[in-house]
Amino acid sequence: MMDLSVVVVNWNTRELLLRCLSALERELACLAEAGRLSSEILVVDNGSGDGSADAVAERCPGARLIRLPENRGYAAGNNAALPLVRGRIVLLLNSDALVTPGALAACVEVLDATSGAGAAGPQLLHPNGHLQNSIHAFPSLWTELLPTLLLELLLPKRFPSKRHFHQGPIDVDAVLGAALFVSREAFEAVGPMPAEYFFFLEETEWCWRIRRAGFRVLHVPGARIVHLSGASSKRKDPARTRIEFHRSLYHFLRVHRGPAVVAAAAGARVARGFLSLLLGCLLLPFSPRQRRRTRERWQLLRWHLWGCPAGWGLAPADWSPAPAPAASGPQGLDADPRTGKAQRSNLPGGGVE
Repeated sequence: MMDLSVVVVNWNTRELLLRCLSALERELACLAEAGRLSSEILVVDNGSGDGSADAVAERCPGARLIRLPENRGYAAGNNAALPLVRGRIVLLLNSDALVTPGALAACVEVLDATSGAGAAGPQLLHPNGHLQNSIHAFPSLWTELLPTLLLELLLPKRFPSKRHFHQGPIDVDAVLGAALFVSREAFEAVGPMPAEYFFFLEETEWCWRIRRAGFRVLHVPGARIVHLSGASSKRKDPARTRIEFHRSLYHFLRVHRGPAVVAAAAGARVARGFLSLLLGCLLLPFSPRQRRRTRERWQLLRWHLWGCPAGWGLAPADWSPAPAPAASGPQGLDADPRTGKAQRSNLPGGGVE
């Protein structure tokens, strides 16, 4: 069986995507020449209108290209590729991520060497080399009501972060989805990514399910991948990106913590939003950046006050969660949900090149 399948989902990030694939192909070629890893690349294009898919077909002919007719969201995009991967480990890689030498091999080796490991994530870096937060604690009432910094300083073992040096891999709740390694055994056990999330927290939900199935989720500090954080969404439309994050957050809390925690979290965030808006208005004349951030906060606050309507975030107003495919069985087959037997997978509404 192949060692590693890398899946990159793209929506209108043509130049970032080509840069990501260039770095990825170089590293995979080096690993193949050294006899360390066999691999493949799958690119899922979510109905881009910027020529991304054609550019991949022309410049990266070795990649398997899956063209979807519309933007179905990040999780649904990955789910179009998961039944087709041939690797014993799959890496979900953002189009705004750049692999560095040794990072892929390091995460694969940790998954292979660690008993019970089902998922792993590297240390993410800003382009200037500074550390990014690469670890997620599962959202809860405490993470909503108390400052993250306070939790990380007072309870570093429960809330590990970049503020503390880690000598080796550590167990965590979840890792950031910009570069998420998952073993075939784990994703076959828990099924595909949760497509009820359009964007944000789908990897957190997946890690929750992986841990519930008895697997470990690991952070690998020695593996480094550069992440141009937010380049594929946040910089394009920061206000809608903030709204989409909150929609996903409230969905996670509703499912795993209950409606009372959702109400408390929303109330706390609205109160903080009013305070930030007030402070922003006081500082409004002095900083263009502050004026821009104030407009973003006002749009987020309006979304809350209007009852969190659909269509205000990144997801289209008529978007509905895509039906999740069954967990893939042996040799890239899907399990028939009625019989439990393996069957050939199909990719409705798209094509594979």
